[in-house]
This record gives sequence, C-alpha cells and structure tokens, in this order.
Amino acid sequence: MTTQQLSDTELAGQPAAYWTGVAYESLIAFTRARHAELGFTQPQFWLLRNLSPDDLLPQGGGRTVPELRRAMASYLRAEDDLDAEAEVLVDRGWLDRDEDGRLSITDAGEAARVGLKQHGPAIRARIHQDVDDADYVTTLKVLRQMIRNTGGSLTL
Repeated sequence: MTTQQLSDTELAGQPAAYWTGVAYESLIAFTRARHAELGFTQPQFWLLRNLSPDDLLPQGGGRTVPELRRAMASYLRAEDDLDAEAEVLVDRGWLDRDEDGRLSITDAGEAARVGLKQHGPAIRARIHQDVDDADYVTTLKVLRQMIRNTGGSLTL
C-alpha cells in the first residue's frame, strides 16, 4: 500500500471521524502488542490499577468484576474479558478473590503494577516520536473542541 501525500487543502477536507478511528485502532494495537511482548495485557494492567489503593482505588478494599467493568466502561473494548483476565492474575498471585467474588490486589500484585507502570514512558515515547509537544497539544485542543461542538463529554 502506498501513502498518498495530501496538500493542506486536501487534508482540511478529510473526515475527522475516519482519521480519529484509524488513529485509535493503531494506537491501541501498538500499545497492546508492546504489553504482550512484556508478558501482560492492557486489561490486566487496568485491573491492577483499579484495585490498587496507591492508584485508582484510594480507599482500598476490593471490587467485583461487574464493579470493575463499570469503573472501566469508558476504555474497555468489546473483546476484553475481565473474568478471564482476573483469573490469570489470581493464578499469578497478583489478585485474591474472597467468598463474595470481590477481588483485591496482593502485595505481589502491587509490586507487579509498579513494575508494569515503568514501561509506560517508553511506549509513550515511541508513540510520540517525531511529534512536537506543541503540535500534540494543538491536536488535543482541536479534538476537544470538536467533541464540544458535537455535544460529547470531555471526562477522562
């Protein structure tokens, strides 16, 4: 496949929804491939984060898979099977499951979360390679305005 060079005028007429969709799929695939190379999945990392009192569950305690699914609803993909991913983490000793089905992170799981988190900057650096920070900020501002223009939500 050849990449066609488009003029600025031609680029200005391109559909934003198409290009944001292509970007989304490419970025997710790249990130998930890097995680797989490192021996974990993106949903496994999210489970650890969403169960860590030092990250996204500051009050500590545990959550059921349905509670975790609701907490991650804005970024889970249809193919993400949290039940299966949680079972892998239980088998690794990174999560515990109580008699009510509530999952909680273990000390080993917290250590794993901290270790896995260290890979994020390298993945981000590769994605942002040859992209100036000012251009990136401008792109996000434009996308945020398009979201506002179309009545979308800007929650993160």
